[in-house]
Amino acid sequence: MDFVTLDEDEFSYGVLADVLPGVQRVIAENPSKFTYHGTGTYIVGDADVAVIDPGPQLDSHRDALAAALDGRTVRSILVTHCHSDHSPLAAWLAAETGAPTIAFGPHAEAVDEWDIGSLPDDFGRAPSTESVSAEKASVDDEPKVEESTDTDFSPDIAVRTGDVVFESADIEIRALHTPGHTSNHSCFALSSEAVGRVLFTGDHVMGWSTTVVSPPDGDMGAYMESLRMVAGRDDDVAIPTHGSPIPNPARYITSLVEHRVERERQVLDAVRRGLTTIPEMVTELYAAVRVELHRPAGASVLGHLVKLVDDGELAVVGDGRPRLDSAFAAH
Repeated sequence: MDFVTLDEDEFSYGVLADVLPGVQRVIAENPSKFTYHGTGTYIVGDADVAVIDPGPQLDSHRDALAAALDGRTVRSILVTHCHSDHSPLAAWLAAETGAPTIAFGPHAEAVDEWDIGSLPDDFGRAPSTESVSAEKASVDDEPKVEESTDTDFSPDIAVRTGDVVFESADIEIRALHTPGHTSNHSCFALSSEAVGRVLFTGDHVMGWSTTVVSPPDGDMGAYMESLRMVAGRDDDVAIPTHGSPIPNPARYITSLVEHRVERERQVLDAVRRGLTTIPEMVTELYAAVRVELHRPAGASVLGHLVKLVDDGELAVVGDGRPRLDSAFAAH
């Protein structure tokens, strides 16, 4: 599918930049194959503002945000989810400004969480002589490894779909729960006469890559359902935390849905043809992808397998919950 990239000459780290009328961005200098060029923290409003995804615990980013917010009043601190490239600076910003942190909730202690096992140690390991830049890694049409979870994060205000999380002048922002990437992921929907309808998508929809959906907290069935829901909206632009704004988001997100459906079909077909383990499936289905991305691809394939088992299409050999080291068979 056609991704939406962000060229390096289009931004500078730590610099406040206009994205849309009333929407500005500061990018943290934490580039990698899982954050693209880095975490984009968004500031919405003029004198009274909302801050979306304060970002990682990085001194340079903290200082850049302090400078960008000087003379303004922060009213809401919105967090899409609690991965460590999104939420850690929320605690500092709340302490500095007195504004509440707002999100769906903390990291879920899932009732049905299970041990997902592990892939073989030698699977997906690139030769030590191979060196690949983060920039090249960023444009692959495959899932990327996620940063760790910020388990310390717990919002001051827990919100659900439709709740108003910020109002100022002609701007209104509402929460939109979009589980899948994580169970506590939310997007934030802005409506304004100046810019129309803007959806801040966090990691639910990214322009530069597909989104990793890794069990046990990641749920492919929930992801597909919420992805279809977002595709059915009439937003004018989608703005992910990493990368560039996405024009015509309904068309783009529909293509993401189709991509996921096709990947699920490929996984199901692979098992029906006799491939029983995740390493076998990844080696075939991701043959065109660099070997060092095969391990995170394995996590995404597990997400598809969990859904297919739950749907009754496949079974785990020997029963039990699907794991990275399980064998799978068709019914």
